[in-house]
Amino acid sequence: MNRKRIEISAYDKVPFRNLTAYCIGTGRMDLALHQEYQEQLKMVQEACHFSHIRGHGIFSDQMGIYQGEGKYCFTYLDRVMDSYLKNGLRPFLELGFMPEKLASGTQTVFYWKGHVTPPKNMEDWTSLVKATLRHLSSRYGEQEVACWPCEIWNEPNLTVFWENADKDKYLDLYEATALAVKEAVPEMKVGGPAICGGEHSLDWIRDFLSFCERRNLPVDFVTRHAYLGLETTKKGRYTYHDMADPSAMIEELRQTRLIMQEFPSYQGLPLYVTEFNTSYNPFCPIHDTNLNAVICASLLSRLSDVADGYSYWTFGDVFEEQGIPFRPFHGGFGLTANGRIPKPTFWTFAFFAGLEGQAVYRDGNCLVFKGKEGGYEGILWNPDREETQIELIFPLEGECVELVELVDETSGNPLKAWHELGEPADLTEQDLAFLRSAAKPHCGTLPLKAENGFVTVSHVLSSHAVLHFKARRVNRTLEEGYDYNFYR
Repeated sequence: MNRKRIEISAYDKVPFRNLTAYCIGTGRMDLALHQEYQEQLKMVQEACHFSHIRGHGIFSDQMGIYQGEGKYCFTYLDRVMDSYLKNGLRPFLELGFMPEKLASGTQTVFYWKGHVTPPKNMEDWTSLVKATLRHLSSRYGEQEVACWPCEIWNEPNLTVFWENADKDKYLDLYEATALAVKEAVPEMKVGGPAICGGEHSLDWIRDFLSFCERRNLPVDFVTRHAYLGLETTKKGRYTYHDMADPSAMIEELRQTRLIMQEFPSYQGLPLYVTEFNTSYNPFCPIHDTNLNAVICASLLSRLSDVADGYSYWTFGDVFEEQGIPFRPFHGGFGLTANGRIPKPTFWTFAFFAGLEGQAVYRDGNCLVFKGKEGGYEGILWNPDREETQIELIFPLEGECVELVELVDETSGNPLKAWHELGEPADLTEQDLAFLRSAAKPHCGTLPLKAENGFVTVSHVLSSHAVLHFKARRVNRTLEEGYDYNFYR
């Protein structure tokens, strides 16, 4: 068993920005018209309170905005935006993909055929962008819409998302689109290049900034994506791969920062990771597991060191890049499985998003905060296959109690319950209710005894466990005649 002992003083402080709730990802935008999508989004928001939401396909044909030269329909756009704002979310707009009537070629991506060729007429494209942003400003107010970050395209360094991954044509698209955004909503923040990782990705960042600097183009932030999946193994429709260590993602983002510092105009710009996850495949079973929850705990404890905002891909499994999901657990990206079943990673985000106060300790297994009321709160996680014991000692006086929420192989693990039910493709209402219950963390309280102004808490974490604790003083309000111990 691994063992760790941590002593915290009343004066300890460590740097940490809690940006967990900055943004969350979604699939293509018109999926927001589904009831299940809205129910999942509401559930996730109640637990995590994300500020922004980003997804694909605002201009894809499923949204129906582009109806031909100078003709636009905003019916579905209004429904989607209304629903986001009702849920307390501001859009992080991704301008793409190309409407079929505007596309210069026939190449598409995904099951739902998003067009990924440049516009055959750039003026028609920029007119579409300006008309859409002006419509949004008219409906929601220009001051509000100006608060919505606007990213141009998605992963143009991949041939599947941008014809031939043609960098020069993307830079032309960025120039025309960024100027159109500023013409329509002058205060709106615009950025790119929204690349993924891989070979030459850092060259794309450097060339993008160099081009924008030469052309004196608006760049209010830089965006990129980050995943940990390595070489793939296929089994049927499923993808499996080993994962890079979370430190590899942090280093990749640090290198991006260093490139930004090469350009005096861009040194202080925000860097947004507009997609991150373990695997980049929507049929990778890791997404449903406790291991995914632990890896994300490690990432959330470190991403704010190198980025100013990040967006987990995605909040839910109403998602159709490679087809309609056919089972409640299929390795989808979401924090929640279809049927509104929270996955273990759901709780990692809920635990981190709720942290408040001053960070006082951080390492590879632990993040501890001193709360505003004087107690302590933290998250412990175990990425190893063997047990890890973590002992924490911190200053508290008087009668104290620890509140614990635990997700591990036997608690908060609906995937295990589903597997033991026989992995049914179709769930009865009773099965759904059971799996939702199985998805809840183990909750408990432990009395703490202070000695010389300090309390000690000790937890043995099994493999791939995530634990959230709060330690605080107890303020008893006793009523005469009530005897808790009478029937014990």
